[in-house]
Amino acid sequence: MKFNNIFAIAMVAAASLLSGCDSFLDIKPVGKVIPTTAPEFRSLLTEAYTTVPDDRGLASFRSDEVLLDATISSNDLNSYLDIWRWNDDGADENTASFSWRQFYHVLFIANYVIESENMITDGTRDEIRQMVGESYMLRAYMHFILANLHAPAYQSCDPATTKAIPLKLDSDVEGVLSRNTVEEVYTSILSDLTTAETYLNVAEWDKGYNYRFNIISADALRSRVNLYMENWKEAFEASERVLEERNEIADISAKLPNEYDSPEMIVALEQVMTAQYTRALKVDRNFFAIYENSDLRRKAYFNRISASNILLLKGGSNTYSCSLRVGEMLLNSAEAAWHLGNYTHAADRLLQLQRKRYADNGAAKEAAVADMQPDQLLQEIMNERARELAFEGHRWFDLRRTTRPRIERSFKGETFILEENDPRYTIRIPSEAITANPGLAD
Repeated sequence: MKFNNIFAIAMVAAASLLSGCDSFLDIKPVGKVIPTTAPEFRSLLTEAYTTVPDDRGLASFRSDEVLLDATISSNDLNSYLDIWRWNDDGADENTASFSWRQFYHVLFIANYVIESENMITDGTRDEIRQMVGESYMLRAYMHFILANLHAPAYQSCDPATTKAIPLKLDSDVEGVLSRNTVEEVYTSILSDLTTAETYLNVAEWDKGYNYRFNIISADALRSRVNLYMENWKEAFEASERVLEERNEIADISAKLPNEYDSPEMIVALEQVMTAQYTRALKVDRNFFAIYENSDLRRKAYFNRISASNILLLKGGSNTYSCSLRVGEMLLNSAEAAWHLGNYTHAADRLLQLQRKRYADNGAAKEAAVADMQPDQLLQEIMNERARELAFEGHRWFDLRRTTRPRIERSFKGETFILEENDPRYTIRIPSEAITANPGLAD
Protein backbone atom coordinates (compact mmCIF):
# COMPACT_ATOMS: atom_id res chain seq x y z
CA MET A 1 0.00 0.00 0.00
CA LYS A 2 1.34 3.43 -0.91
CA PHE A 3 1.90 6.01 1.81
CA ASN A 4 -0.02 8.69 -0.14
CA ASN A 5 -3.12 6.53 0.05
CA ILE A 6 -2.85 6.55 3.83
CA PHE A 7 -2.32 10.26 3.99
CA ALA A 8 -5.00 11.37 1.53
CA ILE A 9 -7.67 11.22 4.20
CA ALA A 10 -5.65 13.43 6.54
CA MET A 11 -5.07 15.99 3.81
CA VAL A 12 -8.76 16.34 3.07
CA ALA A 13 -9.82 16.38 6.69
CA ALA A 14 -7.21 18.92 7.73
CA ALA A 15 -8.32 21.28 4.97
CA SER A 16 -11.71 21.66 6.64
CA LEU A 17 -10.51 22.08 10.21
CA LEU A 18 -10.94 25.83 10.34
CA SER A 19 -14.42 26.03 8.89
CA GLY A 20 -15.84 22.67 9.93
CA CYS A 21 -17.43 21.58 6.67
CA ASP A 22 -17.13 17.84 6.33
CA SER A 23 -17.41 14.75 8.45
CA PHE A 24 -14.35 12.52 8.64
CA LEU A 25 -16.55 9.53 7.87
CA ASP A 26 -18.04 11.25 4.84
CA ILE A 27 -14.78 12.09 3.10
CA LYS A 28 -13.09 8.73 2.76
CA PRO A 29 -11.88 8.85 -0.86
CA VAL A 30 -12.90 6.06 -3.20
CA GLY A 31 -10.01 3.63 -3.59
CA LYS A 32 -8.08 5.13 -0.68
CA VAL A 33 -7.11 3.31 2.49
CA ILE A 34 -7.55 4.31 6.10
CA PRO A 35 -4.50 3.24 8.15
CA THR A 36 -5.00 0.23 10.38
CA THR A 37 -1.57 -1.34 11.00
CA ALA A 38 1.30 -0.03 13.07
CA PRO A 39 3.54 0.50 10.00
CA GLU A 40 0.75 2.48 8.32
CA PHE A 41 0.28 4.65 11.39
CA ARG A 42 4.04 5.18 11.63
CA SER A 43 3.96 6.43 8.03
CA LEU A 44 1.10 8.76 8.88
CA LEU A 45 2.94 10.07 11.91
CA THR A 46 6.10 10.55 9.84
CA GLU A 47 4.11 12.75 7.48
CA ALA A 48 2.97 14.82 10.47
CA TYR A 49 6.59 15.31 11.50
CA THR A 50 7.59 16.41 8.00
CA THR A 51 4.69 18.88 7.92
CA VAL A 52 5.73 20.76 11.08
CA PRO A 53 6.19 24.37 9.91
CA ASP A 54 9.36 26.46 10.10
CA ASP A 55 7.48 29.42 11.56
CA ARG A 56 9.94 29.89 14.43
CA GLY A 57 12.49 30.74 11.75
CA LEU A 58 10.12 33.11 9.97
CA ALA A 59 9.39 34.86 13.28
CA SER A 60 13.14 35.46 13.66
CA PHE A 61 12.84 38.16 11.00
CA ARG A 62 10.94 40.20 13.61
CA SER A 63 13.70 39.82 16.20
CA ASP A 64 16.87 41.83 16.75
CA GLU A 65 18.98 39.06 15.16
CA VAL A 66 18.16 39.86 11.55
CA LEU A 67 19.29 42.56 9.14
CA LEU A 68 17.75 43.17 5.73
CA ASP A 69 19.56 45.59 3.45
CA ALA A 70 19.53 46.91 -0.09
CA THR A 71 21.27 43.80 -1.44
CA ILE A 72 18.19 41.66 -0.85
CA SER A 73 16.55 40.31 -4.02
CA SER A 74 13.16 41.62 -5.09
CA ASN A 75 11.55 38.25 -4.41
CA ASP A 76 12.97 38.07 -0.91
CA LEU A 77 12.10 41.72 -0.34
CA ASN A 78 8.47 41.01 -1.16
CA SER A 79 8.49 37.93 1.07
CA TYR A 80 10.19 39.20 4.22
CA LEU A 81 10.48 42.98 4.39
CA ASP A 82 7.06 43.62 5.94
CA ILE A 83 7.63 40.91 8.54
CA TRP A 84 11.04 42.40 9.35
CA ARG A 85 9.66 45.93 9.74
CA TRP A 86 6.57 44.75 11.67
CA ASN A 87 4.24 46.13 9.00
CA ASP A 88 1.20 44.03 9.84
CA ASP A 89 -1.24 46.55 8.36
CA GLY A 90 -1.25 46.59 4.57
CA ALA A 91 1.63 44.15 4.12
CA ASP A 92 2.61 43.31 0.55
CA GLU A 93 0.38 40.59 -0.87
CA ASN A 94 3.47 38.46 -1.52
CA THR A 95 4.59 38.57 2.11
CA ALA A 96 5.41 35.12 3.46
CA SER A 97 2.56 33.64 5.45
CA PHE A 98 2.68 32.03 8.85
CA SER A 99 1.55 28.44 8.55
CA TRP A 100 -1.63 28.34 10.60
CA ARG A 101 -3.28 25.63 8.51
CA GLN A 102 -0.19 23.42 8.62
CA PHE A 103 -0.16 23.46 12.41
CA TYR A 104 -3.76 22.27 12.51
CA HIS A 105 -2.95 19.71 9.83
CA VAL A 106 -0.34 18.23 12.18
CA LEU A 107 -2.80 18.44 15.08
CA PHE A 108 -5.39 16.50 13.10
CA ILE A 109 -2.95 13.64 12.51
CA ALA A 110 -1.78 13.63 16.13
CA ASN A 111 -5.36 13.47 17.36
CA TYR A 112 -6.24 10.73 14.91
CA VAL A 113 -3.33 8.57 16.10
CA ILE A 114 -4.29 9.16 19.74
CA GLU A 115 -7.89 8.19 19.10
CA SER A 116 -6.87 5.10 17.15
CA GLU A 117 -4.70 3.56 19.88
CA ASN A 118 -6.97 0.58 20.51
CA MET A 119 -7.58 -0.06 16.81
CA ILE A 120 -3.98 -0.29 15.58
CA THR A 121 -2.99 -3.80 14.51
CA ASP A 122 0.24 -5.62 13.62
CA GLY A 123 2.40 -3.82 16.14
CA THR A 124 3.78 -4.53 19.58
CA ARG A 125 2.24 -2.81 22.57
CA ASP A 126 5.40 -0.73 23.03
CA GLU A 127 5.43 0.34 19.36
CA ILE A 128 1.84 1.48 19.52
CA ARG A 129 2.23 3.25 22.85
CA GLN A 130 5.36 5.02 21.61
CA MET A 131 3.47 6.40 18.61
CA VAL A 132 0.63 7.59 20.82
CA GLY A 133 3.14 9.24 23.16
CA GLU A 134 4.79 11.01 20.23
CA SER A 135 1.35 12.20 19.14
CA TYR A 136 0.69 13.75 22.54
CA MET A 137 4.10 15.45 22.29
CA LEU A 138 3.32 16.76 18.81
CA ARG A 139 -0.03 18.08 20.02
CA ALA A 140 1.60 19.85 22.96
CA TYR A 141 4.39 21.31 20.82
CA MET A 142 2.13 22.57 18.03
CA HIS A 143 -0.15 24.30 20.54
CA PHE A 144 2.90 25.78 22.29
CA ILE A 145 4.37 27.27 19.12
CA LEU A 146 0.99 28.58 17.96
CA ALA A 147 0.42 30.26 21.32
CA ASN A 148 3.82 31.94 21.25
CA LEU A 149 3.28 33.21 17.73
CA HIS A 150 -0.34 34.30 17.89
CA ALA A 151 -1.20 34.96 21.55
CA PRO A 152 0.24 37.29 24.19
CA ALA A 153 3.11 35.94 26.27
CA TYR A 154 1.88 34.12 29.36
CA GLN A 155 3.18 36.63 31.91
CA SER A 156 2.35 39.73 29.85
CA CYS A 157 -1.42 39.26 30.22
CA ASP A 158 -4.12 37.83 32.45
CA PRO A 159 -3.88 34.24 31.19
CA ALA A 160 -7.24 33.31 32.68
CA THR A 161 -9.15 35.78 30.51
CA THR A 162 -6.90 36.61 27.54
CA LYS A 163 -7.81 34.81 24.35
CA ALA A 164 -5.11 32.80 22.62
CA ILE A 165 -5.46 30.21 19.86
CA PRO A 166 -7.99 27.40 19.45
CA LEU A 167 -7.11 24.12 21.08
CA LYS A 168 -7.65 21.15 18.79
CA LEU A 169 -7.96 18.02 20.93
CA ASP A 170 -9.83 15.67 18.60
CA SER A 171 -10.01 14.71 14.94
CA ASP A 172 -13.59 15.90 14.46
CA VAL A 173 -13.78 18.25 11.48
CA GLU A 174 -17.41 19.31 11.89
CA GLY A 175 -17.05 21.62 14.87
CA VAL A 176 -16.04 25.24 14.32
CA LEU A 177 -13.00 26.15 16.41
CA SER A 178 -13.02 29.07 18.81
CA ARG A 179 -10.16 30.66 20.69
CA ASN A 180 -9.25 29.31 24.11
CA THR A 181 -7.64 31.41 26.82
CA VAL A 182 -3.90 31.51 27.31
CA GLU A 183 -4.32 29.61 30.57
CA GLU A 184 -6.43 26.90 28.93
CA VAL A 185 -3.82 26.41 26.22
CA TYR A 186 -0.92 26.09 28.64
CA THR A 187 -2.91 23.80 30.94
CA SER A 188 -3.60 21.53 27.97
CA ILE A 189 0.06 21.56 26.94
CA LEU A 190 1.25 20.52 30.37
CA SER A 191 -1.44 17.86 30.60
CA ASP A 192 -0.37 16.42 27.25
CA LEU A 193 3.26 16.29 28.41
CA THR A 194 2.24 14.37 31.51
CA THR A 195 0.21 11.91 29.44
CA ALA A 196 2.95 11.56 26.82
CA GLU A 197 5.40 10.58 29.54
CA THR A 198 3.30 7.52 30.42
CA TYR A 199 3.46 6.31 26.80
CA LEU A 200 6.96 7.14 25.55
CA ASN A 201 9.34 4.20 25.84
CA VAL A 202 12.19 4.89 23.38
CA ALA A 203 15.17 6.35 25.21
CA GLU A 204 17.05 7.44 22.10
CA TRP A 205 16.48 7.18 18.36
CA ASP A 206 19.23 6.45 15.85
CA LYS A 207 20.60 9.51 14.08
CA GLY A 208 18.32 10.34 11.20
CA TYR A 209 15.29 9.21 13.19
CA ASN A 210 15.87 11.55 16.10
CA TYR A 211 13.27 13.97 14.78
CA ARG A 212 10.94 11.73 16.78
CA PHE A 213 10.17 12.46 20.41
CA ASN A 214 11.85 10.25 23.01
CA ILE A 215 11.45 9.67 26.75
CA ILE A 216 13.39 12.71 27.98
CA SER A 217 11.78 15.03 25.42
CA ALA A 218 8.75 15.37 27.70
CA ASP A 219 10.88 16.91 30.44
CA ALA A 220 12.86 18.95 27.91
CA LEU A 221 9.72 20.58 26.56
CA ARG A 222 8.27 20.85 30.07
CA SER A 223 11.39 22.80 31.02
CA ARG A 224 10.72 25.34 28.26
CA VAL A 225 6.98 25.62 28.84
CA ASN A 226 7.37 26.26 32.55
CA LEU A 227 10.17 28.75 31.91
CA TYR A 228 7.80 30.74 29.69
CA MET A 229 5.13 30.57 32.39
CA GLU A 230 7.68 31.66 35.02
CA ASN A 231 7.01 28.51 36.99
CA TRP A 232 10.62 28.59 38.08
CA LYS A 233 10.65 25.56 40.36
CA GLU A 234 9.02 23.31 37.76
CA ALA A 235 11.29 24.65 35.00
CA PHE A 236 14.37 24.06 37.12
CA GLU A 237 13.42 20.55 38.13
CA ALA A 238 12.54 19.50 34.57
CA SER A 239 15.83 20.93 33.23
CA GLU A 240 17.82 19.12 35.88
CA ARG A 241 16.12 15.79 35.19
CA VAL A 242 17.10 16.12 31.54
CA LEU A 243 20.67 17.06 32.42
CA GLU A 244 20.98 14.01 34.64
CA GLU A 245 20.47 11.93 31.49
CA ARG A 246 22.03 14.13 28.80
CA ASN A 247 24.69 16.74 29.48
CA GLU A 248 27.29 16.51 26.72
CA ILE A 249 28.05 19.86 25.10
CA ALA A 250 29.09 20.02 21.45
CA ASP A 251 32.64 20.91 20.52
CA ILE A 252 31.82 23.55 17.93
CA SER A 253 35.19 23.16 16.24
CA ALA A 254 33.90 19.76 15.10
CA LYS A 255 30.11 20.11 14.93
CA LEU A 256 27.62 22.87 15.54
CA PRO A 257 25.21 22.19 18.40
CA ASN A 258 22.08 22.54 16.25
CA GLU A 259 23.14 19.90 13.72
CA TYR A 260 20.79 16.93 13.79
CA ASP A 261 23.60 14.55 14.81
CA SER A 262 25.12 16.83 17.43
CA PRO A 263 25.89 15.19 20.78
CA GLU A 264 23.60 17.79 22.32
CA MET A 265 20.57 16.79 20.28
CA ILE A 266 17.44 15.70 22.14
CA VAL A 267 14.91 16.21 19.32
CA ALA A 268 16.01 17.19 15.79
CA LEU A 269 12.59 18.04 14.39
CA GLU A 270 12.54 21.59 12.94
CA GLN A 271 14.75 23.04 10.25
CA VAL A 272 14.35 26.51 11.72
CA MET A 273 16.50 28.55 9.34
CA THR A 274 15.71 27.29 5.86
CA ALA A 275 17.79 27.92 2.75
CA GLN A 276 15.33 30.64 1.77
CA TYR A 277 15.69 32.43 5.08
CA THR A 278 19.48 32.24 5.25
CA ARG A 279 19.74 33.47 1.66
CA ALA A 280 17.63 36.54 2.40
CA LEU A 281 19.00 37.70 5.72
CA LYS A 282 22.20 39.04 7.16
CA VAL A 283 23.12 39.13 10.83
CA ASP A 284 22.31 42.39 12.56
CA ARG A 285 25.54 44.20 13.44
CA ASN A 286 24.38 45.11 16.93
CA PHE A 287 23.40 41.53 17.61
CA PHE A 288 26.77 40.28 16.40
CA ALA A 289 28.43 42.74 18.79
CA ILE A 290 27.26 40.75 21.82
CA TYR A 291 29.90 38.12 20.91
CA GLU A 292 33.27 38.87 22.47
CA ASN A 293 36.49 38.36 20.49
CA SER A 294 37.29 35.23 22.51
CA ASP A 295 33.91 33.71 21.71
CA LEU A 296 34.38 30.68 19.45
CA ARG A 297 30.88 31.13 18.07
CA ARG A 298 31.86 34.30 16.19
CA LYS A 299 33.48 32.16 13.51
CA ALA A 300 31.55 28.93 14.02
CA TYR A 301 28.10 30.52 13.73
CA PHE A 302 28.85 33.40 11.34
CA ASN A 303 30.86 34.43 8.30
CA ARG A 304 31.88 38.06 8.87
CA ILE A 305 32.79 39.33 5.43
CA SER A 306 32.81 42.97 6.56
CA ALA A 307 31.42 45.08 9.37
CA SER A 308 28.12 45.40 7.52
CA ASN A 309 28.02 42.01 5.83
CA ILE A 310 27.71 39.14 8.30
CA LEU A 311 26.26 35.90 7.03
CA LEU A 312 24.76 33.00 8.94
CA LEU A 313 26.50 29.62 8.95
CA LYS A 314 24.26 27.64 11.30
CA GLY A 315 21.35 27.17 8.92
CA GLY A 316 20.36 26.67 5.30
CA SER A 317 19.88 22.91 5.10
CA ASN A 318 18.19 20.10 6.96
CA THR A 319 21.52 19.29 8.58
CA TYR A 320 20.56 22.09 10.96
CA SER A 321 17.42 20.52 12.38
CA CYS A 322 16.94 21.25 16.05
CA SER A 323 14.02 21.59 18.43
CA LEU A 324 15.42 20.58 21.83
CA ARG A 325 19.07 20.32 22.88
CA VAL A 326 21.37 20.28 25.89
CA GLY A 327 22.56 23.90 25.58
CA GLU A 328 19.01 25.16 26.04
CA MET A 329 18.53 22.92 29.09
CA LEU A 330 21.66 24.38 30.73
CA LEU A 331 20.39 27.91 30.13
CA ASN A 332 16.86 27.07 31.27
CA SER A 333 18.30 25.64 34.48
CA ALA A 334 20.51 28.68 35.01
CA GLU A 335 17.67 31.17 34.49
CA ALA A 336 15.24 29.25 36.68
CA ALA A 337 17.84 28.73 39.42
CA TRP A 338 18.54 32.47 39.46
CA HIS A 339 14.86 33.27 39.95
CA LEU A 340 14.75 30.74 42.80
CA GLY A 341 17.60 32.61 44.48
CA ASN A 342 20.14 29.85 43.87
CA TYR A 343 22.77 32.09 42.32
CA THR A 344 25.60 29.58 42.81
CA HIS A 345 23.84 26.90 40.79
CA ALA A 346 22.81 29.45 38.17
CA ALA A 347 26.45 30.46 37.75
CA ASP A 348 27.60 26.84 37.65
CA ARG A 349 25.22 25.92 34.83
CA LEU A 350 26.14 29.07 32.93
CA LEU A 351 29.86 28.36 33.24
CA GLN A 352 29.36 24.72 32.25
CA LEU A 353 28.35 26.04 28.83
CA GLN A 354 30.79 28.96 28.66
CA ARG A 355 33.81 26.72 29.25
CA LYS A 356 33.04 25.11 25.89
CA ARG A 357 32.39 28.33 24.01
CA TYR A 358 35.41 30.56 24.73
CA ALA A 359 39.00 30.30 23.51
CA ASP A 360 40.47 30.26 27.03
CA ASN A 361 38.11 27.46 28.15
CA GLY A 362 36.05 30.10 29.87
CA ALA A 363 38.72 31.18 32.35
CA ALA A 364 38.04 34.87 31.85
CA LYS A 365 34.30 34.26 32.05
CA GLU A 366 34.74 32.27 35.24
CA ALA A 367 36.57 35.17 36.85
CA ALA A 368 34.01 37.69 35.60
CA VAL A 369 31.02 35.64 36.76
CA ALA A 370 32.55 35.23 40.21
CA ASP A 371 32.55 39.03 40.60
CA MET A 372 28.99 39.61 39.34
CA GLN A 373 26.18 40.93 41.46
CA PRO A 374 22.89 38.99 41.12
CA ASP A 375 21.37 41.39 38.59
CA GLN A 376 24.54 41.25 36.50
CA LEU A 377 24.48 37.46 36.62
CA LEU A 378 20.93 37.37 35.28
CA GLN A 379 21.87 39.71 32.45
CA GLU A 380 24.83 37.48 31.61
CA ILE A 381 22.56 34.42 31.55
CA MET A 382 20.16 36.16 29.16
CA ASN A 383 23.02 37.42 26.97
CA GLU A 384 24.46 33.92 26.86
CA ARG A 385 21.06 32.59 25.86
CA ALA A 386 20.97 35.04 22.95
CA ARG A 387 24.50 34.08 21.88
CA GLU A 388 24.17 30.33 22.23
CA LEU A 389 20.67 29.86 20.78
CA ALA A 390 21.00 32.46 18.02
CA PHE A 391 18.93 31.74 14.90
CA GLU A 392 17.41 28.58 16.41
CA GLY A 393 13.95 30.12 16.75
CA HIS A 394 14.26 31.23 20.37
CA ARG A 395 15.10 34.92 20.18
CA TRP A 396 11.69 36.34 19.20
CA PHE A 397 9.98 34.20 21.82
CA ASP A 398 12.52 35.24 24.47
CA LEU A 399 12.04 38.93 23.69
CA ARG A 400 8.27 38.44 23.98
CA ARG A 401 8.37 36.63 27.31
CA THR A 402 10.87 38.96 29.00
CA THR A 403 11.33 42.68 28.40
CA ARG A 404 9.59 43.21 25.02
CA PRO A 405 12.14 45.96 24.30
CA ARG A 406 12.04 48.83 21.87
CA ILE A 407 13.71 47.89 18.57
CA GLU A 408 14.58 50.41 15.87
CA ARG A 409 15.81 49.63 12.38
CA SER A 410 16.07 51.31 9.01
CA PHE A 411 15.82 50.34 5.36
CA LYS A 412 16.82 52.63 2.50
CA GLY A 413 16.69 55.68 4.76
CA GLU A 414 13.30 54.91 6.31
CA THR A 415 13.10 54.15 10.04
CA PHE A 416 10.84 51.53 11.62
CA ILE A 417 10.20 51.16 15.33
CA LEU A 418 8.77 48.40 17.47
CA GLU A 419 7.96 50.15 20.73
CA GLU A 420 8.47 48.63 24.16
CA ASN A 421 5.52 46.33 24.95
CA ASP A 422 4.22 46.92 21.44
CA PRO A 423 1.07 44.90 20.59
CA ARG A 424 2.97 43.69 17.52
CA TYR A 425 4.95 41.37 19.79
CA THR A 426 1.93 39.17 19.14
CA ILE A 427 1.57 38.14 15.50
CA ARG A 428 -1.96 38.35 14.21
CA ILE A 429 -3.82 35.20 13.29
CA PRO A 430 -3.48 34.97 9.49
CA SER A 431 -6.26 36.67 7.55
CA GLU A 432 -7.01 33.52 5.54
CA ALA A 433 -7.74 31.66 8.78
CA ILE A 434 -10.13 34.42 9.89
CA THR A 435 -11.79 34.40 6.48
CA ALA A 436 -12.41 30.65 6.87
CA ASN A 437 -13.57 31.08 10.48
CA PRO A 438 -14.62 34.67 11.35
CA GLY A 439 -14.94 33.71 15.00
CA LEU A 440 -11.14 33.72 15.27
CA ALA A 441 -11.21 37.51 15.01
CA ASP A 442 -12.94 37.81 18.39
